[in-house]
Amino acid sequence: MSLTKAERTMVVSIWGKISMQADAVGTEALQRLFYSYPQTKTYFPHFDLHEGSPQLRAHGSKVAAAVGDAVKSIDNVAGALAKLSELHAYILRVDPVNFKFLSHCLLVTLASRLPADFTADAHAAWDKFLSIVSSVLTEKYR
Repeated sequence: MSLTKAERTMVVSIWGKISMQADAVGTEALQRLFYSYPQTKTYFPHFDLHEGSPQLRAHGSKVAAAVGDAVKSIDNVAGALAKLSELHAYILRVDPVNFKFLSHCLLVTLASRLPADFTADAHAAWDKFLSIVSSVLTEKYR
């Protein structure tokens, strides 16, 4: 699966509009993840997962940075996220379905923060992009 030129343009454009708030976007997506899919909390037993906690904000920043790296390397997402893929597969052993859950939460967060820009086409482009990201993050599991 690969993005068309128009889809790449939409993904980069939306990220450009949200990049100054990227840490907050990552944190909000994680909050949505933990609220909507409470089973995902099991990977963070040592974290304070209450809204606004320093640990939640720090991990939200990491999520946002990874998405930002993938956007910057949109033509080589696998290369950009290779180390993260290995970390999640071999060390953290995160259930691969959690990446799909997080992708959904990111979509909702982007749509809520950029309602005028997050058109149906932008949504479809971001959904496809995040599917690529999820696929890269789970490829080491196979």
